Amino acid sequence: MIDDDVALVRWPTDEDRRLHLAGRGALRLLLVTADADPPLCDDPREDWIRLPAPDEDVRARAAALVSAERRLSPSYPTIDDHGTLRYRSRQTELSPQQVLLMQPLVERFGLVVSRTKLERSVWPGSAPGEHDLDVPIMRLRRRLTDVGLRVRSVRSRGYLLEATASDE
Repeated sequence: MIDDDVALVRWPTDEDRRLHLAGRGALRLLLVTADADPPLCDDPREDWIRLPAPDEDVRARAAALVSAERRLSPSYPTIDDHGTLRYRSRQTELSPQQVLLMQPLVERFGLVVSRTKLERSVWPGSAPGEHDLDVPIMRLRRRLTDVGLRVRSVRSRGYLLEATASDE
């Protein structure tokens, strides 16, 4: 990896790893051996460079991938149908309960969501106990640190999903 943002993948020997990383939405820089045909890169999260290449060229190509990803990535979080939460160039997998909890927070990103609304999204049609939301919120907070987001408690009003200070 370069700067923990771009995976370096030997081409064509590490095709399985390339496909695995692509499935996760990771940024990939393919290091093409001198005797191999270059791959067709139709994913904006992937590029290639022929070896041997100077380290500064590899770093520059990786930096270009990161820059392009930031331009293309939304500045608000999204959740796909598989429970993957994406924010800028980062992502994390959510449990089904965390998806239910996050949906109203994502829809109102940067705004307060009432505790009642969150409880109804996770437990529709039932009355959860007074502290039943506390543990799922705690687990969600741990999960969100990897993507540069946090859930902040707003006293007497609810919760607010926002970017961490280092990611704003």
